[in-house]
Amino acid sequence: MSLVYGPVPSWRLGRSLGIDPVSTRYKTCSFDCIYCQLGRTRHPLAERKVFVSPQALKSQLEGFRDLQIDYITFSGMAEPTLAANLQQLTAAVKETLRGWPLAILTNSSLMPSPGVRRDLALFDVVVAKVDAPNQELFAQINRPFVNYLFHEILEGVRCFREEFASKLALQMMFVEANRGSATEMAEIARRLRPDEVQLNTPLRPCPMPPLSPTQIDQIEETFEGLNVINVYTGERPEVAPVDVAETRRRRPEQEG
Repeated sequence: MSLVYGPVPSWRLGRSLGIDPVSTRYKTCSFDCIYCQLGRTRHPLAERKVFVSPQALKSQLEGFRDLQIDYITFSGMAEPTLAANLQQLTAAVKETLRGWPLAILTNSSLMPSPGVRRDLALFDVVVAKVDAPNQELFAQINRPFVNYLFHEILEGVRCFREEFASKLALQMMFVEANRGSATEMAEIARRLRPDEVQLNTPLRPCPMPPLSPTQIDQIEETFEGLNVINVYTGERPEVAPVDVAETRRRRPEQEG
């Protein structure tokens, strides 16, 4: 199984080469989000462990040296911060593919952990997810497998903002369930002080229908004063994946 996929055209990161630091056959996550493009979580997991070796990753990266990309992004079939050797894996990437910035997409569930925040600080861009304004909607939308406290996750993101000098983006996925909470979520974003807010809605195949462009535009108005991009207006560059099958496993429709 390949640990590398893409590049994919990302509305957030441009031409993005994906690194899957967990690379399980089926989705492994601490959440079971109602909108996930990968379907239901087959392997619930809330504790970090080692899944792949840095040596295996370096070996696979050798074939990607000549690509023209904008970012190398840790994401894939699982929550990437579940990889306990994330520090070693980022070092393997930096040693093999020099010069490209590293990004990571996280569901934020493990950000209360200082060790996880130290690992996240190795990246040039961290995209942290917040999809709810309170514990009730958090449970309804993200469906965590353990009793995560929403306020502790927010505190973890806030602490990371204080510690992290590079780019922190806050992704907020909007569906019908949280559409009426845009004002409260905008206030959360203002408290967390991200460099960018990414307003998303599920455009890839999933059980949840997306909100319309007009609805997302209305939501964006509540984020006045923040640096906002949204899934409908973000530009997607032309790019072709090296391995189509491995890319489609992680990105059923190749959008970022």
